[in-house]
Amino acid sequence: MGLEIYLDLVSQPCRAVYLFVRAASIPFEFKKISLMAGEQHSEDFSKINILKKVPAIRDGDFCLAESVAIMIYLAEKYNTPDNWYPADLQKRARVNEFLSWQHTAIRPHGGRMLWLKVMIPKVMGVEVPQEKMDAALEDLDSSLKLFDEKFLQDRPFIAGDQISLADLFAVVAIMQPVGAGVDVFETRPKLSAWKDRVRDAVGSELFDEAHQGILSAQEVAKSMDGNKMQHFKARILRTYL
Repeated sequence: MGLEIYLDLVSQPCRAVYLFVRAASIPFEFKKISLMAGEQHSEDFSKINILKKVPAIRDGDFCLAESVAIMIYLAEKYNTPDNWYPADLQKRARVNEFLSWQHTAIRPHGGRMLWLKVMIPKVMGVEVPQEKMDAALEDLDSSLKLFDEKFLQDRPFIAGDQISLADLFAVVAIMQPVGAGVDVFETRPKLSAWKDRVRDAVGSELFDEAHQGILSAQEVAKSMDGNKMQHFKARILRTYL
């Protein structure tokens, strides 16, 4: 049995994993798990990941969850080019620093936009209070400012002159609000230039393929059946409203 990767590309960390394995030419079998259909809660998937989240992998008899752990495992197992997870102690520390920060900062702030601007009002039919939207936009702006000033600074990429795992996690998080109609790049030329470098580094065709679903989220939402989301509607509203 080869490497199986369980993904839904609407998810930021799933896109990071997908971009990495494709860009690094790691052979794998794509296993689609539809988050909106609740397939992550199925009995079969719980045998792969009892946490009931994607991404997850099965490598022979070995199962692993959590995107950061997955990407480090794959980088080391497949001995991928050094730029992805550098051997240099300080460059690797820069990558680890960002990976330790992103999942409680830029990722949730970017993801909240999709829920507040698209999924909750247009699919679930629940009005989002303006103060919630304003606060979410303020949080997103603050995290983007920190990304610029702390993690990117004047470097081409987070760890230096070459793309790393950190840049993949960053770009997918920052693209999430774009799918909700919030163009974070429009007034941030430095951020936009960095995104273009990331896109070029992984390949424009791959980058666009990975983000096709999230960038069409507003259109897809028009035909989604909100009744199919009832199984986690209360949890979503409690989280975001």
